[in-house]
Amino acid sequence: MAKTGKKELTEVRIDKYLWAVRIVKTRHAATALCSRGGVTIEKEKAKASRLVRVGMVIAVKVDGLRRTFEVIGVIEKRIGAKCVAQYCMETTPQEDIDLHAAIKRMPVPRRPRGAGRPTKKERRELEGFVCTQ
Repeated sequence: MAKTGKKELTEVRIDKYLWAVRIVKTRHAATALCSRGGVTIEKEKAKASRLVRVGMVIAVKVDGLRRTFEVIGVIEKRIGAKCVAQYCMETTPQEDIDLHAAIKRMPVPRRPRGAGRPTKKERRELEGFVCTQ
């Protein structure tokens, strides 16, 4: 448990915690993530003001991947990346992380800029569907 000043923290707001352990880049982004339903604590949607304590499980949807974390220690000030392991442990299965990385590496079909709308044939090719009649 972290100490700030004279009192010892036992709980902290979820938006401050997500920012402090570097899951999101800014506190505003953490608040926005909570408000659109991207954060769950113990399988319940969490508002930005929800308090977290040691032992809770947090699930965060970032870039299309649902990552899960266990709270090891409570902190409200941002810390260095090397110190994050003292306060947070990621429990996301490695298979999910690998699958998400593979999907992100896949090429996305693109049309040249200014080429206009695709024809029916081009649209079918883009979708990977070719009519055989």
